[in-house]
Amino acid sequence: MDRRTVYRRFASREDLLAAIYEARLTAIEHAIEDARLREAPVTVALHRYVENIVAVNRTWPVDLTRMLADESVHARRDASVREVDMFLRRATDEGLLRPGLPQGWASALLPQLMHLVSREMPHLSHGQAANVVVDTLLRGLGTP
Repeated sequence: MDRRTVYRRFASREDLLAAIYEARLTAIEHAIEDARLREAPVTVALHRYVENIVAVNRTWPVDLTRMLADESVHARRDASVREVDMFLRRATDEGLLRPGLPQGWASALLPQLMHLVSREMPHLSHGQAANVVVDTLLRGLGTP
């Protein structure tokens, strides 16, 4: 697709970026829903969530921070973050992650691991990338 085609569909660069961010947010929401973070066994949900987010990161490699001034984008992102935070608390409560870590540490670390594997290891399939992230997370934060 060349520039003329893009600008026939989008009135401005900002409209194009808004559409990209919208698509990324929607993909993240679907990734969370598909992982069944509330009801699937924790290890299954964790792997599925990571695999899904690696796919999102590779399909939509944009950072949402530019759009966080938009209240609806901010609200949707915050809802996704809350859902994952609740899941990570569940993982701790069920003994998969060790208690006593600084507040928010797992919530901060997991997205960084997913971002890193998405960008730095493109040769890995989504499933293989998820294996690396989950293994790293659990060995670093898991119970002994």
